[in-house]
Amino acid sequence: MTEKLLSRLFFALVGLFLAAPLVVIAGVSVNEKQSLTFPPQGFSLSWYAQIFTDGEWRGALLTSVLIALGAASIAVLIALPIGYALWRKTTLFGRIVQTLGVSPFVLPPVITALGALSFWATVGSYGAWYTVVISHAVFFTSLPLVTISLGFATIDREVTEAARTMGADDRRILTTIVLPMIAPYIVSGFAFAFVLSLNEYIVAYMTVGFTQVTVPIKIFNALRYGYTPTMASISILFVAVAVVVFGLVARFGDLPRLLGAWSDGGRK
Repeated sequence: MTEKLLSRLFFALVGLFLAAPLVVIAGVSVNEKQSLTFPPQGFSLSWYAQIFTDGEWRGALLTSVLIALGAASIAVLIALPIGYALWRKTTLFGRIVQTLGVSPFVLPPVITALGALSFWATVGSYGAWYTVVISHAVFFTSLPLVTISLGFATIDREVTEAARTMGADDRRILTTIVLPMIAPYIVSGFAFAFVLSLNEYIVAYMTVGFTQVTVPIKIFNALRYGYTPTMASISILFVAVAVVVFGLVARFGDLPRLLGAWSDGGRK
């Protein structure tokens, strides 16, 4: 009993330690005055309203959302055919492509960012809006690639073989059996790439500089001219978006299974 109590106390302290910075940021975001003070002096939600009423913050938020949507969509479009090809037939070339798909996310972000900077500067496209979209898509392709590969691994081959013996061709099997079965894995991969792209700074800064201002870049710019609680407010907003997105994935897609925590055979 004592050991169980100590274990709960330990995890409670760890949880409190991890949550402490978020609590401080949340407190600062509702300060009535424009000051970096905790506990907050007064209470005001005006800093949250400023995210949508101030043209610069609203523009940065819209830019971040559009970039994240485009990057996540391209990442899924890259990962899906790779996962499908490897599911159909495992080859050495396919494994190499899969490794290349995962490698950008394994490398330190600054290495990927420098590589993207060198490439776009060489082809003369540095600063163009599409450079950060494509760079984020390449950087985060590993996320949908992993989840989609897990989805293909759950498909029972006997189901597709039965459909084939009934006269279904590969296209019909793909559209009526395979894609519906792996749809939750596709959505989860898109969600992971979207949230991380929304918060990514280094690759975005290296590819577009200040020509396309995302929220992380806007926060960095604002810090040069002084602190405003709006920075804390939009940070809490991004945390809330991540919680909602991953909460929906967990609710409708079985998050532990999507992350490969267990297989069907290991579930009770």
